[in-house]
Amino acid sequence: MTSHKRSVLILPLVLGMLACTCNSQELFFTPTPTVPPATPTPLPERVIAEVDAEDALLINLYQQTNPAVVYIEVLMKHEGTLMPLGTGSGFVIDTEGRIVTNDHVIEEADAVQVTFSDGSVAEAQVLGQDPYSDLAVIKVDVSPEYLVPLEMGDSSTLQVGQRVIAIGNPFGLEGTMTVGIISALGRTLPTQVARNVGSFSNPEIIQTDAAINPGNSGGPLLDTRGRVIGVNWAIRSPTGTNAGIGFAVPVNTVKHIAPYLIEQGTYHYPYLGITSDNRFTVAELAGPLGLPVTHGVLISEVQPETAADRAGLRGGDHGVEVMGTTVIAGGDIITAIDGYELYTFDDLIAYLVREVEVAQKVVLTIVRDGEKLEVPVTLGERP
Repeated sequence: MTSHKRSVLILPLVLGMLACTCNSQELFFTPTPTVPPATPTPLPERVIAEVDAEDALLINLYQQTNPAVVYIEVLMKHEGTLMPLGTGSGFVIDTEGRIVTNDHVIEEADAVQVTFSDGSVAEAQVLGQDPYSDLAVIKVDVSPEYLVPLEMGDSSTLQVGQRVIAIGNPFGLEGTMTVGIISALGRTLPTQVARNVGSFSNPEIIQTDAAINPGNSGGPLLDTRGRVIGVNWAIRSPTGTNAGIGFAVPVNTVKHIAPYLIEQGTYHYPYLGITSDNRFTVAELAGPLGLPVTHGVLISEVQPETAADRAGLRGGDHGVEVMGTTVIAGGDIITAIDGYELYTFDDLIAYLVREVEVAQKVVLTIVRDGEKLEVPVTLGERP
């Protein structure tokens, strides 16, 4: 048994040896000359220094900003006992203990607990919530040394391709940092609003490929200077985990709405009172409908007893078949608001959210029956 095993093990070598004793014309095995492995060429010091500098930037950015990022645990009462409901992220915005997060993180909370990067824990009070922008502000009462506010940036200056950094607590993994770029700007995504108050299109959303997963919600999206440019909000994924398509609420929306949440507990949205067919732009309808302009917002309908109705704006009065579907035509076309040119209905929504308030007067530039008109409108409040 032992000798048989030995013959099996050495069989390949025996075959090779036998082949070498054959006539030279019958040889079928030619050894390949051994080539010594190439010696890697060292990278130039300049390249190494550039990589080191990039590493140092990210390391320093994390060390500077992570103390402002908090882990949020949401608790819910069950049979008189507080039970864990979910977790998310947030970040400190001032030395008064105020923290920004997403509304959907804390919307069902009976109690909110905040953990800082050093492990310190504090109870938080909910100051204000806005389900439409999905923003909320909470407050902790802690010693000032725990409060390292992040600097707010300016989302109007962002560029596609710009590098961004997300810090948060995906799957409860506290203080996780990921890096990516801005993939797109100006996304308009529907916000599924809780408490049965309808839905709303959240304008000017930032799209990023920085890894964002459940638990990142409410955490900051930063530029390479450590300034907040957005609040990590949602992902688009077939699996429920990161697929390279994440979204953040722009910081300019935060800067506009957060003060109202702090002072009033809610935000009142200005309201014009029109509907428009979002399936087509005015540029796409200009040919089929014979429109005199190629940009703007074509009014389909004016809601009664609204700002638009009181200002005398007109909706459509007949249907036209366009690409197999009916479009309501004949209404006013809003081409600008306060001189700001409009190309889509989303542009109008974004302007109303970002720039104006309830009861503020704006001037709409409209085209009616081929004539350009300036129409003053005093904005109402979103019902």
